[in-house]
Amino acid sequence: MRWLPDCVSGEKILAIAMTEPDAGSDLAAMRTRAVRDGDYYVLNGSKTFISNGILADLVIVAAKTDPKAGAHGVSLFVVEAGTKGFERSKPIAKIGMHAQDTAELYFEDCRIPAGNLLGQEGYGFYYLMQKLQQERLVAAMINQAVAEHCLEITLQYVQERQVFGKPLSKFQNTQFCLAELATEIQIGRTFVDVLVMQHMAQKNVVQEVSMAKYWICEMVNRVASRCLQLFGGYGYCLEYEISRLFVDARVQTIYAGTSEIMKLIISRGLGLK
Repeated sequence: MRWLPDCVSGEKILAIAMTEPDAGSDLAAMRTRAVRDGDYYVLNGSKTFISNGILADLVIVAAKTDPKAGAHGVSLFVVEAGTKGFERSKPIAKIGMHAQDTAELYFEDCRIPAGNLLGQEGYGFYYLMQKLQQERLVAAMINQAVAEHCLEITLQYVQERQVFGKPLSKFQNTQFCLAELATEIQIGRTFVDVLVMQHMAQKNVVQEVSMAKYWICEMVNRVASRCLQLFGGYGYCLEYEISRLFVDARVQTIYAGTSEIMKLIISRGLGLK
């Protein structure tokens, strides 16, 4: 692939455009269309909540090439920056993750060479599903690390903060709260470590990764919230790192597959259909 060397070197920034205003986790409901026209495909539609949407040099766009085939009618296309008919919105204003570039993308009669089809036509959903295991495992790993960091900075704070003439860490409520959080965090670490080894061994752990993505992303929200409480009023101030960790944790149960979608996948793995 001609783009791969620059992608590997970091000279080109990538984005993947799946989510639409009316199609989030339900990729089969997407409306973006790609119609073959000689040596080109004509792309029409819009995407939203796209990470790297502003900065991306290359965007991998999921579009329907056969609307009647449902998920089996989805194909992937590489759209290059500057292509006529490809426009981007201003960065989406979010309550957190302010360092992350997130945007809406628009395609209006966007003509892309047929050679920009990624893989085979109609196999886009299959390609995406192949890689979602890695995405959800990475999400679990990142949020496990965030939970551990929340605990680390809170342990330091409660030992320094004086309340009623003694460190906050001397109060039983503080000790019990942090003991509970440390236990949850350790459970998460053990689970993630096992999944990483199983994934490296090329095992199919879609069910377990879905469990990890759901449970750990919910757990990091509990951890960040309770840690912020121990910081008191300072936890609500932007100058304290825990405030940013608390706000940024909220989206973790939404992107890369919502908690509800993870539960659906898990239930299907249990034979509940």
